[in-house]
Amino acid sequence: MKNSVLFDSVTLGPYTLRNRIVLPPLTRSRSSQPGNIPNDLMATYYSQRSSAGFMVTEGTQIEPRGQGYAWTPGIYSPEQIVGWRKITDAVHEKKGTIFLQLWHVGRVSHASLQPGGAAPIAPSAIPADNVRVFVETGPGQGALTQPSAPRALTTAEVKELVQLYAKAARNALDAGFDGVEIHSANGYLLNQFISAHTNQRDDEYGGSLENRLRFLAEVTQAVADVVGKERMGVRFSPLFATTDEDRVYLGLVEEDPHTTYIEAIKTLEKVGVAYVSIAEADWDNAPDLPESFRADIRKNFSGRVLYAGRYTPERGVSVIEAGWGDMIAFGRPFIANPDLPERIAHGWSLNPVDPKTMYGGTAKGYADYPAYQR
Repeated sequence: MKNSVLFDSVTLGPYTLRNRIVLPPLTRSRSSQPGNIPNDLMATYYSQRSSAGFMVTEGTQIEPRGQGYAWTPGIYSPEQIVGWRKITDAVHEKKGTIFLQLWHVGRVSHASLQPGGAAPIAPSAIPADNVRVFVETGPGQGALTQPSAPRALTTAEVKELVQLYAKAARNALDAGFDGVEIHSANGYLLNQFISAHTNQRDDEYGGSLENRLRFLAEVTQAVADVVGKERMGVRFSPLFATTDEDRVYLGLVEEDPHTTYIEAIKTLEKVGVAYVSIAEADWDNAPDLPESFRADIRKNFSGRVLYAGRYTPERGVSVIEAGWGDMIAFGRPFIANPDLPERIAHGWSLNPVDPKTMYGGTAKGYADYPAYQR
């Protein structure tokens, strides 16, 4: 497929990407403890995958309360900034482009992960269901458990969180990142404000859809003021169906997902961000996004559109050629194949992913997947 549109260059803000193949944010839980500090092993992992046209890091908590899973990295301490600098330097040595994903889990957390064992924070005090979080049970050992009941944020605290996103964005620049992506998907904090299921506030951040989108609008503008609107994107997971499958948390299905997320995308268009990332349902036999929704994204958003979720190279090509998207992200295939773009180009076979080593652990199943042997 070396002559396919996947290997055309594409501009993203000020950057010219070498191809349209993206490493999406993938939680791997390999940061050093204590302190959730990015490390040399992570630098190796990202460097190995720098042939992607564009890379987005795993979700990275913007503050200690933003953590919902053991051993995920942060971007709020000086030590974390230094750790991330090793990673950006390694990627830039290979001429790669890498953005940091700014993450806050909100209610999808456990008291054992919160400062002082406090309750997680959320728009409203509604416990998260149909999801589990990963907590440390001993050195290098962990287990899945139910999230703790959250407490509702005050209006003043919501405004403070906007500034915490901006501070994290400044830290990302200090760490050498080319830009940032705001995580507004999968039922985490920003998604909790957007969703009528999780936001029952009666202040300026709740009630109408316009009010429920206010936190997104303020965070996006605050981050744009720091990094520049051309160096940022936002990720959504607009689910149109749900599943009983026991799997990683995907998010929330709105009563009218089309209207909800097109209005959210209009919010991004007002700020002028460089791209929107759409994480599609990826369970077995999940339905495709409606074509009308894909077309409406294009109609209302002038930036780049990135799609992720169960994509094969052939399906990715069809979405780009249909005019719906500009870049395609490959998650699990990129975990197991550090040289994925080259394998796609030549039609080479792919290493299978080992699900047992996806979260936590050592270099095994992380930085030891081999490149293709010709």
